[in-house]
Amino acid sequence: MKIKNSIVFVTGASRGLGLTFAREALIRGAAKVYAGVRNPEGFNEPGIIPVKLDVTDPDSVLAAAKIASDVTLLVNNAGIAEVSESPFAENVEEQARRIFETNYYGVMRTTSAFQASLPSEGNGAVINVLSDVTWRTVPILTPYSASKAAAWSYTNNIRLHLKTRNISVVGLHVGFVDTDLTKGFDVPKASPVDVVRQTYDALEAGESEVLADAGSRALKQSLSATVSGYIAPEVLEA
Repeated sequence: MKIKNSIVFVTGASRGLGLTFAREALIRGAAKVYAGVRNPEGFNEPGIIPVKLDVTDPDSVLAAAKIASDVTLLVNNAGIAEVSESPFAENVEEQARRIFETNYYGVMRTTSAFQASLPSEGNGAVINVLSDVTWRTVPILTPYSASKAAAWSYTNNIRLHLKTRNISVVGLHVGFVDTDLTKGFDVPKASPVDVVRQTYDALEAGESEVLADAGSRALKQSLSATVSGYIAPEVLEA
């Protein structure tokens, strides 16, 4: 499908990668762009329509889907990340439930609410923002990693299911992106504009997956190795 003349809804679009998805859709000629945000009153982006959305609230999701019933492209970007002391920290179960509520169940309920309205003429699509930690082992990010791995599995399953309606599903894998969310981390970061452009290009080219940085590409390539990167991270440095 083409972004031009499409109608786009981006969750978690108040800032960062989500806002970049919304802005780039306008640049590419989208007919309408909705921004799913928790506080529409504080949102002021020319040409972008704010819609109140909390992906952890089923009623909020259904209300947003009703307002934006003309959407042809859903971008599931909303997500949260938290650092744990360890995979066995006292509060890790509570933390995991909170993260899954947004990163996994939020994607499920939003996709479920919007999918019925997506067109079936080859111009309907879903983009799910995933992460390189689907395959990268980082013990302090255990709940977050698990939520993104679950979202990846969900993405793969709905891709096959929605294929019968000629609706595309694209999974975006990327590591740290240079946004407000990651400003405290002194690590290599991808440009949000570059990530979004790669993703929209992939969608328009009919591709199913985007590996938006070198780290994600190396991780994916290692999956078929006898000793893969998720078992022995040091093989990625060799």
